[in-house]
Amino acid sequence: MDILFILSGLLVGLIIGVSGVGGGSLMTPLLVMGFGIPPATAVGTDLLYAGLTKTGCSIFRGKLGSINWKLASLLTLGSLPAAILTSIYFLGATHDAPQTSKVITETLGFMLCVTAISFVFRKRLIALSGSVTPVAKKRSQKILIATLLLGAVLGVLVTLTSVGAGALGVTALLILYPSIPANHLAGTDIVHAVPLTLVAGVSHAFLGSVDYSLLFTLLLGSIPGVIVGSLVAHKIPELALQWVIGSVLFAVGIALIL
Repeated sequence: MDILFILSGLLVGLIIGVSGVGGGSLMTPLLVMGFGIPPATAVGTDLLYAGLTKTGCSIFRGKLGSINWKLASLLTLGSLPAAILTSIYFLGATHDAPQTSKVITETLGFMLCVTAISFVFRKRLIALSGSVTPVAKKRSQKILIATLLLGAVLGVLVTLTSVGAGALGVTALLILYPSIPANHLAGTDIVHAVPLTLVAGVSHAFLGSVDYSLLFTLLLGSIPGVIVGSLVAHKIPELALQWVIGSVLFAVGIALIL
């Protein structure tokens, strides 16, 4: 069984390295549906797994110059406070968490399918939204606010379900910042996800919903995976990268809905 976990970590690590997607969107459903891991344990373990995996990926992305640090900082300003507040509520929650998680997961499944389409038809969506026009001062301020709100939304979703940091984050960034290459947006989102997933993961660790043995086994495969994926992503044409990300998101979205 350990070799299957290592291979799973390797596969997801490759996808994370290439696209920034995969930490929660792929690993959590894989652990629950493929290996029968309890949902709470899968979410908690995956959060720390994603944080540590993306830390290694961020180092290589930084060396390749595919990170927009200013944008990553803006996202973090919105996501960390939201993650901390959500964690405080989550730690003391007495509501029906499994039912809430089910609703959020199904909603995210639908959103992943929508975001997949937005990846493939990115240029047409940008043209329709008028994003190709010069950015005015008021529009710049609106984008700044939208970026902070995006970080806050991701902070809540990732803390509760471990899903959203890569899939929803990269898609929204593509719409908000069409002039930045997709490869750089993916790298920026990976960096932003590091503190977010680690903070959320620590909150789950306090709940006891982290399997440290499983975490270590997954990391054995994912660390080499993200290194190779990051190197490959730097050489993949932007259009090809969009199709890869879109295909992954759509497949995961259907799996979550079902």
